[in-house]
Amino acid sequence: MTSQVDQSEAVDGPDGGGPAVPGRSASGRTAKPIRRLDRVIIRFAGDSGDGMQLTGDRFTSETAAFGNDLSTLPNFPAEIRAPAGTLPGVSSFQLHFADHDILTPGDAPDVLVAMNPAALKANLADLPAGAEIIVNTDEFTKRALAKVGYPASPLEDGSLEAFRLHPVPLTTLTLEALKDSGLARKDAERAKNMFALGLLSWMYHRPTHGTELFLRQKFAKKPEIAEANVAAFRAGWNFGETTEDFAVSYEVPPAELAPGTYRNISGNLALSYGLVAAGERSGLPVFLGSYPITPASDILHELSRHKNFGVRTFQAEDEIAGIGAALGAAFGGALGVTTTSGPGVALKSETIGLAVSLELPLVVVDIQRGGPSTGLPTKTEQADLLQAMFGRNGEAPVPVVAPATPAECFDAALDAARIALTYRTPVFLLSDGYLANGSEPWKLPEVDELPDLRVEFATEPNGADGTFRPYQRDPHTLARPWAVPGTPGLEHRIGGIEKQDGTGNISYDPANHDFMVRTRQAKVDNIAVPDVEVDDPSGAARVLVLGWGSTYGPITAAVRRVRADGGHVAQAHLRHLNPFPANLGAVLERYERVIVPEMNLGQLALLLRARYLVDAQSYNQVRGLPFKAAQLADVLHAALGSLDAEETR
Repeated sequence: MTSQVDQSEAVDGPDGGGPAVPGRSASGRTAKPIRRLDRVIIRFAGDSGDGMQLTGDRFTSETAAFGNDLSTLPNFPAEIRAPAGTLPGVSSFQLHFADHDILTPGDAPDVLVAMNPAALKANLADLPAGAEIIVNTDEFTKRALAKVGYPASPLEDGSLEAFRLHPVPLTTLTLEALKDSGLARKDAERAKNMFALGLLSWMYHRPTHGTELFLRQKFAKKPEIAEANVAAFRAGWNFGETTEDFAVSYEVPPAELAPGTYRNISGNLALSYGLVAAGERSGLPVFLGSYPITPASDILHELSRHKNFGVRTFQAEDEIAGIGAALGAAFGGALGVTTTSGPGVALKSETIGLAVSLELPLVVVDIQRGGPSTGLPTKTEQADLLQAMFGRNGEAPVPVVAPATPAECFDAALDAARIALTYRTPVFLLSDGYLANGSEPWKLPEVDELPDLRVEFATEPNGADGTFRPYQRDPHTLARPWAVPGTPGLEHRIGGIEKQDGTGNISYDPANHDFMVRTRQAKVDNIAVPDVEVDDPSGAARVLVLGWGSTYGPITAAVRRVRADGGHVAQAHLRHLNPFPANLGAVLERYERVIVPEMNLGQLALLLRARYLVDAQSYNQVRGLPFKAAQLADVLHAALGSLDAEETR
């Protein structure tokens, strides 16, 4: 943490009321010093049953309401309920918030809240010297220590001397706060995460009213549980104010954001809203055919809430049925959507090929996760690019769109729908677990500024002889007519067997097949996508770092670091991966070295090498975690150093 100023100020009480007497706390005690910071990285960690995701989410919501810029990284085990107190069962939530524009959840936490020994051990290696550690001492029993291989308590053996340790008996204090609640001990213990949240809310001057309102709404049917959680939350706030162990609190002022209305939003929620907006802007009903799969299920859950916007959701019995229903809805005149993750894409591949052949609009959302097979269901990866490009039999080209940030998932959904509707083609939208579960402030767009996606259905025969020709194409987009079933005179054959150009009749003619294959490819190749923009402020860069998808945040943060050190680095980021922007080849040729960081083994680099014959250099990791800005900055420094060394030879 980078502290700037220490000073005593008035503070708000845990009831969210107005300021206390200047220089005094709400209780009348002398207020503790307040240290101003420009940014903080906090990580909550505990068992998957300790409520760390809820705790982090509430802290994030209050931070967003306060006006800080922020970025989050939820990280949870794949098991529904891993054995308590074990390393595989550790769940964590990291939040980076600041008074300025930030791009990542942060490389290393300034503060770790560890609810048990497993949480401490799993996260200790990520902490820099001097970081604060708040531990629940009640969980540091001999049995709990032995589960994770601690021969002695790290709280007592001196191994944590490099950190600022705050031992807090969270469980005991929570039980004491709730002794008159009437709850059983087990139920009362569950509120210890709210005690921890109250303590952190005091430490960083987060608003409290919103959390109390949330708790009362969440447990509205169990008011005794609601009031117990509120009491634990307030007790944690009061503990921070009164204990001698926390000598100061911290303040991170709001960020200066562009004027507008903002809300905190995750990638999956933004993507869902983008699909709803696509339905509204196209005037079409949205139909989602989906089978639940981590980390895409939240989109199914969210869209099921929006029937009032003409959205219909179908939870199918399997992946194949889900996409089959979505493609059938597209044939019937709806905006068809299917959501899944990598393993589901493999199952949907034949129907995606059918959509290519039928030339119907379909949005295929792939929230990528660690693979292969079941792989790492709750961890992030971006290794489905080649599957999206080529994972079908025959020549079956499909456009590919990839958002760069959680908020950009909204725009990417609209963009994918635009391409699908305009060009009558299935479109891949490649998000990933990092974007899906991470969150950031999102400026609400003006509805009138959203793209017009209205389409015209075929309503009458288009052939010179008075017949309907279902594969007679628009000369600009090469899209075929979209005829809603039941329209008089527009009856036509559908199916997966090759069609005759124009008539749509079954055709085995070699020349026709060659023509249709090339036409479908030309349709994708000619899709209108914006030129890639290059950020090269000095104009002196010899190294270009090129990314796609969720690597945007770490890459941009790394580029900022290198430039701050005096290095000249250019940056570009791709949203459209098929087709590539028309100017991409010219951009690549301008730089002596092109570095492509990816959370795979070099899939975009492979495509760039094949398409542009450029010596794209991969920097890869497949750890189930996003890149750290520091490691990418080291890579860029090394690239600059090697170019300088080559010049001196």
